Amino acid sequence: MEGSVRLAKKNKIGRILFSHPKGNSLPTSLLHELKHQFETADRDPDIRVIVLESEGNAFCAGASLTELKQIKNLDQSTAFFMGFAHLLNTLRKMSKFVLARVHGKIVGGGVGLVSACDYAFATEASLIKLSELSIGLGPYVIEPALSRKIGTTAFAQLSLDAVSWKKAEWGFEKGLYAEYFKDETHMDEVLNQKAALLASYAPAATKELRKLHWKDTDHWGELLPKNAQITAQLALSDFTQKRIKSI
Repeated sequence: MEGSVRLAKKNKIGRILFSHPKGNSLPTSLLHELKHQFETADRDPDIRVIVLESEGNAFCAGASLTELKQIKNLDQSTAFFMGFAHLLNTLRKMSKFVLARVHGKIVGGGVGLVSACDYAFATEASLIKLSELSIGLGPYVIEPALSRKIGTTAFAQLSLDAVSWKKAEWGFEKGLYAEYFKDETHMDEVLNQKAALLASYAPAATKELRKLHWKDTDHWGELLPKNAQITAQLALSDFTQKRIKSI
């Protein structure tokens, strides 16, 4: 597997660290491993809260364009985008709060991943872009998670500005980021304090509160796979194949 996902735990805090040499993009293998590690952390009684983080300059470049270029048929395309659907549905059903440490840029599926976390910390380097429309796709799989977080108006604006970066301040104002800071040092101080505080709360209480936060999302079990199929079909179009191969 190119790239890696590691789970470490200390003082009731589980940290899931992922990396990939191409901007922390997400091929199928990493999507599956992220899902597995979230499920592992959720089952572990020694973990009370989870922090998602990555290495490198960018936080997450979204779907792997390298893998998209290699897709030849609808089954392969559907399986790829179902990786995002499965990951988001796993996050939706977690019993523990997930904090995102967004130290750099997020693109496409990376924006969806952050939006599915419960509380995101960012720096001024945490720029945001949904580039799907520019290559003949759309953020269909991640839309429910993103619209839930920032609202339909902000989602429409972000998805139409497919070649423009939104500042971290924009993400904070719209609710994608719960907090943002000038630098990583200050961000980490506050993040670690928040994680320790959440880890000190009663697990039963946090589990029930998270259920309340995620109410009215049970239909995602059917919705996200349906949206994955739409995306899979578009990914095979001549327009999208030419755009992807030109990048």
